[in-house]
Amino acid sequence: MWEENLKRYDAIVAHCTRFDRKGKTMPHTSANGHMFSLLNKEGDLGIRFAKEKQQRYMEAFTTSYFKSYGAIMNGYIQIPDALWLDTELLIRLLNESYDYVMSL
Repeated sequence: MWEENLKRYDAIVAHCTRFDRKGKTMPHTSANGHMFSLLNKEGDLGIRFAKEKQQRYMEAFTTSYFKSYGAIMNGYIQIPDALWLDTELLIRLLNESYDYVMSL
């Protein structure tokens, strides 16, 4: 599952021209000194959002906060497996997250 999700993650990030995927052992995106997406060792994707959007997206996607190495990552929501199939949505969410960290 991890390898498959890494390929999906790389393909989605490749559509986002303002940033690149970083990290060999911990794939992530970062900008302005802040990480804003992360693929954990289980192959789960977490994306960072402003506090008011976190709650809205958790309700809309029926998900929760993102965990990596057993710890809750503040500001990140867990992207449900079903959303991996919606490439356009994930591209939009990553770009939105990028805009958020650029505002910090």
